Amino acid sequence: MTKTIATSGSEGPKVRSDCHITLEITKTGGLQIELLSKVKTLYGDDILKQTKEILSFFGIKNAKIKVDDKGALPFVIAARIEYAVHQVVKTDKEYWPDMLKQNKYKSSAERFRFSRLYLPGNTPNLMLSAGIHQPNGIILDLEDAVAPAKKDEARYLVRNALRQVDFYGAERMVRINQGQRGIDDLKFLIPHNVHLLLVPKCEDPAYIKKLDVEIEKIKKVHKIKDPVFYMPIIESAMGVEKAYEIATVSKNVVSMAIGLEDFTADLGVKRTKEATESFFARARLVNACKAAGIQPIDSVFSDVGDMEGLAANVKMSKSLGFEGMGCIHPRQIRVIHENFAPEADEIDKAKKIVNAFIVAEEQGLGVVSLGTKMIDPPVVKRAQKTIDLAINLGLISKNWRTEDEKK
Repeated sequence: MTKTIATSGSEGPKVRSDCHITLEITKTGGLQIELLSKVKTLYGDDILKQTKEILSFFGIKNAKIKVDDKGALPFVIAARIEYAVHQVVKTDKEYWPDMLKQNKYKSSAERFRFSRLYLPGNTPNLMLSAGIHQPNGIILDLEDAVAPAKKDEARYLVRNALRQVDFYGAERMVRINQGQRGIDDLKFLIPHNVHLLLVPKCEDPAYIKKLDVEIEKIKKVHKIKDPVFYMPIIESAMGVEKAYEIATVSKNVVSMAIGLEDFTADLGVKRTKEATESFFARARLVNACKAAGIQPIDSVFSDVGDMEGLAANVKMSKSLGFEGMGCIHPRQIRVIHENFAPEADEIDKAKKIVNAFIVAEEQGLGVVSLGTKMIDPPVVKRAQKTIDLAINLGLISKNWRTEDEKK
């Protein structure tokens, strides 16, 4: 036991969907629970029952605990109480809430990653409905979005969110911390069906290999077979120089992003909407990703009120070869999807190429041609990707060939 009194959670008039816990271990007196909550009449008994259950799970029989509830859901209350317990009781036990059935789905390396929505890892009210906005990925952020003093506590909340928040089919992502703290994050994430880890300020391929080793240890203990993918974030001049090495260091690296706020700071220049100051770095990252066969992902667009500027930024990203970008507000998702989506002429061209390839295969031809032009395998592969994307976005039907024939 390191101390007898601990606190966790958030307090203040602006706090929503959270709670503040004060826990004091005593020698006698049993469990003395003080509950403050506007919903005490409706849910007070449930909160008291949950509090007793968690304290009993950790073998605590004598304690004073104050729960100042601001509308927190059970998974939030559980995370806050457990973190307080771990400050005052020496134990390796973890209190895991049940995993929602709808959160047990898998991801894949080839999954489309047009949009990924960042959510602060210690702010539960922003997590609850994020999935209804239909981003391709939801990022629970343990790094820059969490104050240093709250990083350890945020791990418990993110772990519980992975189990209890409905992601509505979005890829389940977490941005870990840097260095050893990022390694320490893993035990709170890997057993809970995290699909992809964002690795911030990545400069050293060896760090990715270290993640591989540590993750395999955890997977072995918990009998996990599904892969955990990586999206390293390049945020420095050194990272840009090592982009290809990072992209190819592990089979689990399926995409790579650039973070322009930190990158421009590293260069000592101002970030602009025109992004001419980062053109070289973005182009080089795209080239490294394409050479490695992974997805290049652009930085976030920080002006959440400028939808026209965002649309122009997405079109520029697409023209450079990027296949997605980050979002810091749900209203950005639709604009990103619409502008990364293939245009009608792109889809028509892809249809013709894929159709010519299918016909050539059916006729046993070794050469594929469209009009007077020969079609190489990489061109067919790119066209098929456009078709798959158009189907995924609902722009064309899975039965497009049959429907086109009828026309």
